Amino acid sequence: MTSYVIEADGGSRGNPGPAGYGAVVMDASDGQVLAEAAEAIGVTTNNVAEYRGLIAGLRAVLDLGGDGAHVAVRMDSKLVVEQMAGRWKIKNEGLRPLAAEAGTLVRRLRVTEWTWIPRERNSHADRLANEAMDAAAKGLKWKAGGTTGAGAPGPAGTGGTGDASGPAGTGARAAATGAAPTTGRQTDLLDGGDISAPTASVATAQARATGTAKGTGWAPPTRVATSLLLLRHGETELSLERRFSGRGDAELTANGLAQASAAAARLSRDPYRLDVVVTSPLRRARQTAQAVAEQAGVEVEVLEELREADFGAWEGHTFTEVQRRWPAELAAWLADPDVAPPGGESFAQTARRVQAARERLVERYEGKTVLAVSHVTPIKLLLRDALLAPLQSLYRMHLDLACLSLIEYYADGPAVVKTFNDTSHLR
Repeated sequence: MTSYVIEADGGSRGNPGPAGYGAVVMDASDGQVLAEAAEAIGVTTNNVAEYRGLIAGLRAVLDLGGDGAHVAVRMDSKLVVEQMAGRWKIKNEGLRPLAAEAGTLVRRLRVTEWTWIPRERNSHADRLANEAMDAAAKGLKWKAGGTTGAGAPGPAGTGGTGDASGPAGTGARAAATGAAPTTGRQTDLLDGGDISAPTASVATAQARATGTAKGTGWAPPTRVATSLLLLRHGETELSLERRFSGRGDAELTANGLAQASAAAARLSRDPYRLDVVVTSPLRRARQTAQAVAEQAGVEVEVLEELREADFGAWEGHTFTEVQRRWPAELAAWLADPDVAPPGGESFAQTARRVQAARERLVERYEGKTVLAVSHVTPIKLLLRDALLAPLQSLYRMHLDLACLSLIEYYADGPAVVKTFNDTSHLR
């Protein structure tokens, strides 16, 4: 019995903007391409286009192998992969109908795996999506084999969903005009740069797609990122004594309040223009967040998922005390991020809730500057996720009290770490 592999991709030039998808079905045993599908789908978002690519691939497998066919699905959209695998909730109402449609097709098949792959390993589907969008830009339709509906050679992917040969971490997809991928802001937000430029609206994108806007209608994608500033809380008595401090609700010391004030003074000046301040519910983080919010003139939103990891029985103990009382448990915890302290929470468990927080923030505040006040573990996990590093990388990071880090998330998927453990405001 033949087993199949689906590789699918989708993207939009502007998010939302003119969008398209691509899907390729291969024989799992030898990699032979058995079917291709691609289509420009008008003005919509990257995530919608990704789901449409998956649906096209599933339909192609049903056409080839019928009900019960075995198939592995591989995509560079972590959101689609994790939602279809049932590991992430679908919070965007606009994606629910597409997920339901895909689910109906999945139930007719035997999906053996849902796998996220890096964009450079999804180049075939990426190329198909680009060909469809490039053809649409010329008023033509994509046709299998890389040709347009008019029989002319279809242009190679010019970056609408990302160019695997481009520099790593590029911030926005290149335009259909062949412009090189942009790298986002050329200056670090923490040292300067303009963060006030708005993203293109849906109405603007629709005007471009329909030709009612001036120019070609295929302008370069937005260079505005969703900027996530990460601020660790100030000093507490527990941190001063180097004790495990997880779910405990320690307050800031006088020095901790001064550290929060210094961070607030920095973040209330140019080039910072905070749109949102979110914080862990724990007191030390809320005190730090409130100091910043008052000077920046914004409200504080409490986000439960940003709380510190639960260290269970080790809460309030020094490392030496834990080493003496729980030597075997400590050794296991240091060796494996899936191991939790007695009665506590593992780094892997913490990572799942922090990832949910990140998704919510990036989706809700797209194109804005968000300050998240949190703790060592959640901040490390966000940085680790942006770098596509393994969980074990947490053991190789150091974050000082009241330090700033910066991650920028772009509409086409890449996340770029711009700053790490910056404490210049404390000097």
